[in-house]
Amino acid sequence: MPTAGMLPEIVVQPLSGSRLLRDYLAGTTAAAGFFSGHPADPAAYRRKAAEVDARLDPAARRRMAGSITALSAAARGKLARILDGGGYFVTTGQQTGLFTGPLYTVYKALSAIRLAGALEGLLGRPVLARFWAAADDHDWAVVCRATVLDGRGYPQPIELAARGDEPPLPMAERRLDESAARAVAELRDLLPATTFRDRLVPRLRAAYAPGQSMAAAFEATLAAVFDGQEIALVSSAHPLVKEHAAPVLLAALEAAERDETLVAWQTEALLRNGYHAQVSVAPGASNVFCTDEQGRDRLVREGGNWALRRTRRVLDGADLRARLAADPAAFSPNVLLRPVVESALFPTLAYVGGPAETSYFAQIGCLFQAHGIMPPVVFPRHSVTLVEPPVKRALARFGLDLAQLQRPLEEVLELVIRRDLPAGIMDELRKLRAGLADGYAALAEAAAAAAPGMHGPLLSARRQALAQVTAMEKKIIRHAEREQAARLEQLRRAAAQVQPGGAPQERALNVCPFLARYGPELLECVLAALTVRLGEEHPAFAGVISPEKALAAPSPRGIA
Repeated sequence: MPTAGMLPEIVVQPLSGSRLLRDYLAGTTAAAGFFSGHPADPAAYRRKAAEVDARLDPAARRRMAGSITALSAAARGKLARILDGGGYFVTTGQQTGLFTGPLYTVYKALSAIRLAGALEGLLGRPVLARFWAAADDHDWAVVCRATVLDGRGYPQPIELAARGDEPPLPMAERRLDESAARAVAELRDLLPATTFRDRLVPRLRAAYAPGQSMAAAFEATLAAVFDGQEIALVSSAHPLVKEHAAPVLLAALEAAERDETLVAWQTEALLRNGYHAQVSVAPGASNVFCTDEQGRDRLVREGGNWALRRTRRVLDGADLRARLAADPAAFSPNVLLRPVVESALFPTLAYVGGPAETSYFAQIGCLFQAHGIMPPVVFPRHSVTLVEPPVKRALARFGLDLAQLQRPLEEVLELVIRRDLPAGIMDELRKLRAGLADGYAALAEAAAAAAPGMHGPLLSARRQALAQVTAMEKKIIRHAEREQAARLEQLRRAAAQVQPGGAPQERALNVCPFLARYGPELLECVLAALTVRLGEEHPAFAGVISPEKALAAPSPRGIA
């Protein structure tokens, strides 16, 4: 086992994002109208707990028992009490991703575990984290790749074979081919040779066996990564989920015009407050997808009937209702209705999400209420950067802090090179610039009376001369960079691990190399580093825009 000194430094920072996210975390009045509660306010969770208790009795909870897989004995014990009516869930989730996708998928789950523990202490009732695996999503290009660190510390892509000739099937129906086995073999070759690797790889090999569905492989990988943690898994494609989601989807289809108006109205309210719309409102489009032999497609209104948006296949209302009753597995919610479905089926207090998901919830508060549900409290996930020992050594060697290393690579290199150049070079460059500026200014002043038409040409000449100095400075820096290539390689490698390709580590890198190097102890250490602070009162966050107010208001632009 690695010792504490060998483990990476775990840097936890507030989640960054849009102005809406910043205002939400700050508890501003402008953001209050779009959320059911502030994530630090205990009253928000108590309100939501009371609403869940009134809406979901033990029978409604127990009907979903078969869809939930608990990943530890402690999780199984909590799950039994929750299903008997004694507790709640903190939900998070993610679309299917190769080998779990980016690191933030793991941080979402760990944030949910930490929040569940804090809410259990607050409410005195069992609260369990639950991961919703979005198995209905169909965008293969988004989920078929992962980026892992190789033995030198550089990111390397691993991809499954392109499937462009196939219809856009949900990941629960998308079967893996031989490229999945090759991807696992490629991953193994890139991982450090440790006992942790030798435990992880066989489980990945079984998960990504050809013929397995992409969604099932993702869920099996999650089960391997979080084995022993107080968390449970639910697949959106589970038959029980499909069966009991069908009434919510039917209600959404029957009230599609109303729901479109609600979301459009709330979106307009966001824009009026200076925020952005995470999802555009497409006129005539429902929040429901249907899957047929041509793949997954969104249902849109067409006259008095329904049509599939891509294929234009027409279904009348009676046919659609009959098919939904007979084959609920063929239907799924879109990104806006999905949280409503999840809250309708499970006793959920809070949702742990990233910046985009926080923005989704800001658009759909009145959609929740129109379906008879109080929105859960949105808890922005923790943001984490793992600073491994080689990166710490590079920071110390170059006299940098983590924030500086997270800047664009060329800026970091230039910062270091400029700082390490002999002082005389930069001093002479500054003197040269000052001399040119002063000299041309004096010449322009002297020539003003005798040759007034020379003012413009002199300004142009000054700009050209200063540009030449800047070009020479860049050449000096590039030359110094070439001369110091071996030394700067350590810095490039460190930057590639912290800000790969210019993206934050958590949004680019996969967890598997870290697990192979440090083992499950790493997740325990990350979990211990996460904090949840409850106790701030935010009474302005007592509810979201009501459907009644939205429906009574003038229709926003684009909605008849």
